[in-house]
Order: sequence, then structure tokens, then C-alpha cells
Amino acid sequence: MGVDFGYPHFDADLQELGQLAETAGYRVADRVTCKRRAPDPALFVGSGKADEIKMLVQSTGAAEVLFDQALSPAQQRNLERHLGCPVNDRTLLILEIFAQRARSHEGKLQVELARLQYLSTRLVRRWSHLERQSGGIGMRGGPGETQIELDRRMINEAIKRTKERLEKVKKQRATQRRQRQRRDAFTISLVGYTNAGKSSLFNALVKARTYAADQLFATLDTTTRQLYLGEAGRTVSLSDTVGFIRELPHGLVDAFAATLQEAADADLLLHVVDAANPDHPEQIAAVQRVLGEIGAAEVPQLLVFNKIDAMDPANRPHRALDAMEVDGQSVPRVFVSALSGDGLPELRAWLAAEVARRQAPMADQDPLQTAEAADPLP
Repeated sequence: MGVDFGYPHFDADLQELGQLAETAGYRVADRVTCKRRAPDPALFVGSGKADEIKMLVQSTGAAEVLFDQALSPAQQRNLERHLGCPVNDRTLLILEIFAQRARSHEGKLQVELARLQYLSTRLVRRWSHLERQSGGIGMRGGPGETQIELDRRMINEAIKRTKERLEKVKKQRATQRRQRQRRDAFTISLVGYTNAGKSSLFNALVKARTYAADQLFATLDTTTRQLYLGEAGRTVSLSDTVGFIRELPHGLVDAFAATLQEAADADLLLHVVDAANPDHPEQIAAVQRVLGEIGAAEVPQLLVFNKIDAMDPANRPHRALDAMEVDGQSVPRVFVSALSGDGLPELRAWLAAEVARRQAPMADQDPLQTAEAADPLP
């Protein structure tokens, strides 16, 4: 279910929500959209549209209704009562996927923290059968109030413990970063919208076996490998990070701070873009917003337009390298295919030239021109 409030990024086909649902293990029964000027305070979509959804649920036998926007706890509770089935929003759907995909101890801690923070705002739904009850003289509440407070206290304590454990992970990562800096290591982080092909590109560059699949959030845990650049005569550290997505829940941004810090502390970001996706301008903007939130907006970037093998032949680029304007600044861009290998030599040449330029900042050297000396794509 999606509601168009007139925002430019509205997904009229609910394509991304459907992909998220399938990634989480759901089977999509139907899609419904509507237009509103503002959310209905009680039911988000209004009573008329809620009745329509209820009839659709009954006719399709749907077991759950998913909303593309975030719902308030009260809206979620009211919708469940009105529709007679569980109702969840985009935030919980992403949390479910993260919980299924996290493999490392750190990743599981980060997902658990985000889940607990989300659940702490939903207690009113979980204990509706124990709501405040009227009592006799001198009584201000019933056992429902006590149960809710007890549950909230338990969750808050769990959040505190998880934060303490994540703080230790942050310190360990900070120590690792200081060690790399002492070794004068050049660090590169892969960032980008989910399913842009970051892990596939990572595997192609360093011959790793990181899990890669044509699905959203295929990998969550940061993986770092050494990449040797022969033209520069040195090795750099290359990290594959979690993918971003439109309206990434702030709780997840906060929870994944330790992982996302790899991008903020990098010397260079390879911003991977799905060149075959017609919505890639909006995806680039979404990634730039998240980079700003984690303090990585000022880190130099190279745009890597991946999946050119999936583009229409008439729209494929004639040059392997050029530049593109992002947020008012010209950013170098390279076109590659992690699957076929097209453009990877130009990407390596650009990286080698950039590393060499950083090593000798006084040299009048342009990495874009140096890399273009390599054979361009046909």
C-alpha cells in the first residue's frame, strides 16, 4: 500500500516495496495506491480507502498489509483493528530483512538495537488487552499500565546493554583504523544504493567470494580486502559496506554507525550506481543524503556506473570515463560491468592515478586524464 502525498520520489508502481517484501519472504497478493494531501491521523489512508483495503484483504486472502510509508503506533493499531489482520510499514520490513541477513556478531548487535528501538514505540499495540482499567476509590490504573511500564523498562535495559556492547565494537574498529593510518594505508569504501552491484564489483576487483545476488540488501556486514594497484606500485584497502535505500530508517543509520563509519573515515568513496535503473538519479540523491547524515559528504567520490551490460545498446556510453554534476559539483565517473569486466581496467587505472596523485600532491597530475589513456570502451 502506497500513499502519494505529492512528493517527487513516490513509487507509483510500488516496485521497491514489492522487492523488499519478496526479499523478506513474502508473496505479493496485490498493490494499492491512493492520493492524499496529508495522512489521516487515525487510519493514515482515511476510512473509505481502509474499507477498500479490507475488502481486498478478504478477497485475496492476504495475511498481512504492508505500507510503503512509516506508520505511527496509533495508526498501526487502528488499521489492524479495522482490517482484522497484521499491518506493518516499510521500517519494520527493512528491519526484518536486516535481521535475516546479518551474519557477523557486530551486524546482529546493530540489527537488535534498531529492532528494540522500534519496538519500544509499539508497546501500546502489544498490550492492548491490558489497557488502563477503571477502579475504585484511590485507584488510578489497572494491571495493564503496570505491564506496559514493566515491558518498557525491560526493553530500555536491553537497549542500554546492546549500546554498551556496540560501543566496544566501535572502539575496536577505531583501533583498526588507527593501525591502518600508521601504516599509511589508503582506504577505499564502496557505497551505493542497495542492489547497485557493490558486492559484485568488490568480488571482481579483489577476487573475493562475498555473497552477491540480484536482491535488496544481499549483504550487510562490512568486508575489507587488499587491492593491489600495479600502476601505483602499492596496495590499498577496499571495503564493501551495507547498501543504502530511500527513507532508510534513522534507527538503522544510528545502529549501523560503527559500520558506516568506514565510509566516513575512507580516503575515497566508490559510489556504485545501477546504470540500467531509470530511477538512478533519485537513488544517487538518497545515497548523498545518508552520506551527509554519517559525516561522509566531504569524502572525495568516484561515481561507478555499474551494470552497463544491462543497458539498452543505444544508450550505452561511448567513453569509459567522464564527469557528472552531483550537488553542484563535478564528480568523475566511470562506466563498468562487474559481470562482464568492461570498464574495470579503466577503473583500476583511475584508482592508481588517484593514489599516485595523493602520494605526490605537488605533482601536476590529473587522474581522469591518466585513466583515459587506457583503451576506451567500444
